[in-house]
Amino acid sequence: MNRLGSATSPYLLQHAGNPVDWWQWGVEALSEARRRNVPILLSVGYAACHWCHVMAHESFEDPETARLMNENFVNIKVDREERPDIDAVYMTATQAMTGQGGWPMTCFLTPDGEPFHCGTYYPPQPRPGIPSFQHLLVAVAQAWQDRGDELREGAGRIVEQLAQQTGPLPAAPVDGRVLADAVVKLDADADHERGGFGAAPKFPPSMVLEFLLRHHERTGSAEALSLVDECAEAMSRGGMYDQLGGGFARYSVDSHWVVPHFEKMLYDNALLLRVYAHLARLTGSTRALAVARATGEFIVGQLGTDEGGFAASLDADTLGEEGLTYVWTPGELREALGEDAGWATELFGVTGSGTFERGSSVLQLRRDPDDWQRFERVRAALLVIREERPQPGRDDKVIAAWNGLAITALCEAGVALNEPRWIVAADRAAAAILDLHFVGGRLRRSSRHGQVGEAAGVLEDYACFADGLLALHQATGDANWLSEATKLLDIALDRFAASDAPGAYHDTADDAETLVQRPSDPGDNASPSGASALASALVTASVLAGPERAAAYRDAAEQALSRVGRLVEKVPRFAGNWLSVAEALAAGPVQVAVVGLDAEAWSELRTTAAQLVHGGGVVLAGEPDSAPLLAERPLVEGAAAAYVCRGYVCDRPVTSADALEAALAR
Repeated sequence: MNRLGSATSPYLLQHAGNPVDWWQWGVEALSEARRRNVPILLSVGYAACHWCHVMAHESFEDPETARLMNENFVNIKVDREERPDIDAVYMTATQAMTGQGGWPMTCFLTPDGEPFHCGTYYPPQPRPGIPSFQHLLVAVAQAWQDRGDELREGAGRIVEQLAQQTGPLPAAPVDGRVLADAVVKLDADADHERGGFGAAPKFPPSMVLEFLLRHHERTGSAEALSLVDECAEAMSRGGMYDQLGGGFARYSVDSHWVVPHFEKMLYDNALLLRVYAHLARLTGSTRALAVARATGEFIVGQLGTDEGGFAASLDADTLGEEGLTYVWTPGELREALGEDAGWATELFGVTGSGTFERGSSVLQLRRDPDDWQRFERVRAALLVIREERPQPGRDDKVIAAWNGLAITALCEAGVALNEPRWIVAADRAAAAILDLHFVGGRLRRSSRHGQVGEAAGVLEDYACFADGLLALHQATGDANWLSEATKLLDIALDRFAASDAPGAYHDTADDAETLVQRPSDPGDNASPSGASALASALVTASVLAGPERAAAYRDAAEQALSRVGRLVEKVPRFAGNWLSVAEALAAGPVQVAVVGLDAEAWSELRTTAAQLVHGGGVVLAGEPDSAPLLAERPLVEGAAAAYVCRGYVCDRPVTSADALEAALAR
């Protein structure tokens, strides 16, 4: 019996037809393992994951493998995107046992959920250093039969050790010296020849780039801006960026940004839209502007759902083949483009031997074309042909946290780049999440096709969505979004705070399902940690929410930041969002309140502020007293006025764009 057919997760539905007797995670599955006295085989992945598909085809669709699994284990399938709490607990165990992690993740647990053997992908035939999956199944089943008590005792010790290793960090300051030192350390770790940080595989360091932009804005650091320019240029020129349709793939498998891992994730594109929009606003870069516009259009056009939210991802595979939709050969370009083929082949770096597999190439754009009209003609022609090819699957579940990131990016970029459609799309997504995901006064993690899932929201859901609502409040002036954001923040502060370590937070609520460990990971990885996202939202809310909440929110943000001082100082690459929060606090944050009787009156002042203020700053325009930030800020001699503050210190109001620009330049 396969119990995945009723799931709201596309990843689980992909496995609903397997001969494996899959269970969804829950009390019933653990009880069944206790009743049978057999181990749990926990398989964790996500819908867009290439190697998850490979293991599914090789093993989970194989009748003999399924027989071994069904006879010897209770088999549980988990979508890591739907249940990040479960994923976090067992990924920590996998990394502790093997020194590495990734997906698919394969863990063997006692009936109480304690891990005793963990790994990732296992092939159908043995490879050097990796047993075959069937051999592993037989070995684990035999060990449980012969040494079950020993395995239980070992699993208990593993859980105890993990608890000791994952406790709250001691408090340490994050001051100007730490921020300056972070730039030095990032520069030392940078690949100045190819852009980015570290070696292959290379992931987009979105939050680190955001920090560097904020640091440059606050201090004028040329070094910080140069690191952003290097990385942003290299990523957008390589194959990780979709040169035809916009949007970014998950990461580059090589150090030159040539060959992507082809899945496109909502969170990556939201974070990168923000970076490229801010870079374009700050420097006037035409390349950054073009990439930002194309990425915003990708999010709205390709990931938007009928219900109003944004889908989680596009798959890495098409018809079981990685990258099939996206790659080209010289012959395909000749057939598609005629006399433009030779020019396009050279421009996009398509070679006879190929840059990918089987003689195919991923399109790159290592230099600007000498004829932009010709380029647009070629791009449009190739895109039409590509859209006629089989397309990758779309994981159309809607995740609250990732939608929050998208709402923030679309609002900030929409204002900075004058794209009001993006703000409308963000508004629609926020309304859809509030309408569907907020159940019984609490936030749910995900939904699909208008049906909300059962999984409770984790800290990143509350924090990222609240941050999005605060951005939407600024973009639209609608005070309702501010009210809803503060509700979420108050729940997060009440339910997720660690009782024994002020400033530390758990990733699950105090009344959430009890797992063998309560996850609490402060590090920023592919997306902001729940705690850093909360700190970010608290800083913004401390400015927008009014004096009755301002001090409490700011104190909570500063306390949270101090709790990760050692993390920020030692590994800044994994604390990018924390560093961005610290920069916002160091800058004040900057606040511009623009008041007028209507949009026509305040438009020029608001546009000027939006162009000149970022770094975690706040810009809000509206009628006097229409929002807390606009309270007690009257017109000046009947004219619209802008009030500039930094932290707790304010300038005199100004009434012209030139005067506002001068005030912000001080």
